Amino acid sequence: MADPVTCMNYETARRHMVECQVRPNDVTDLRIQRAMETIPREIFVPLELRDQVYVEREVVYAPNRRLLRARDFAKLVAAADIRASDVVLNVISGSGYSTSILACLAEMVVSVESDESLAALAQDNLNTLGFSNAAVISGDPAAGAAGQGPFDVIFLSGVIEREPVSLLAQLKEGGRLAAILRENGVSRGGVYLKSGATSSFLPQFDAASSVAMPGFERAKEFVF
Repeated sequence: MADPVTCMNYETARRHMVECQVRPNDVTDLRIQRAMETIPREIFVPLELRDQVYVEREVVYAPNRRLLRARDFAKLVAAADIRASDVVLNVISGSGYSTSILACLAEMVVSVESDESLAALAQDNLNTLGFSNAAVISGDPAAGAAGQGPFDVIFLSGVIEREPVSLLAQLKEGGRLAAILRENGVSRGGVYLKSGATSSFLPQFDAASSVAMPGFERAKEFVF
């Protein structure tokens, strides 16, 4: 039997992903569609997983690191409403896929990754793809990158179970923080909108993800 990794036509698979998983789910921004058709999603995972990245499911490619379903990821990017003049903070870059898509849309993207080897891999992938408007730094994702802000948009390509207070403080007035918030067993993608000293979460779609990103889990409750 032929090896699917070597025989798969990735360009066709990307186009099919957008036509079947992205466009029919109300992601009408042509910039997002073009970015997801163009960026080679397969290079961000190990070789043995490359035949899985265009299937309609999450792909775990490293410890505590996963690619969201294309549908959920695209809707989350759309919810962030990224403009060409925006400076974006991408929290937990992993191997760099989310950073590369955001870099197609924004003026500048700063990404934070706690795993130094993944941070280096992400930067290598961005360099290989020719992005000059994206940089990956090693650090605590929950702490963000206050020295680089404030940001127009903060993007978390995964689930959080609590309000990311430290990150919200790094938004500009009127800024947006996009994430999948899990409450009472339900995951919904949406945005926190910053207005003065307050931020409110506006859910926009139901998401399939249920595993919280490291550093964004709900605080454990003590039982007496």
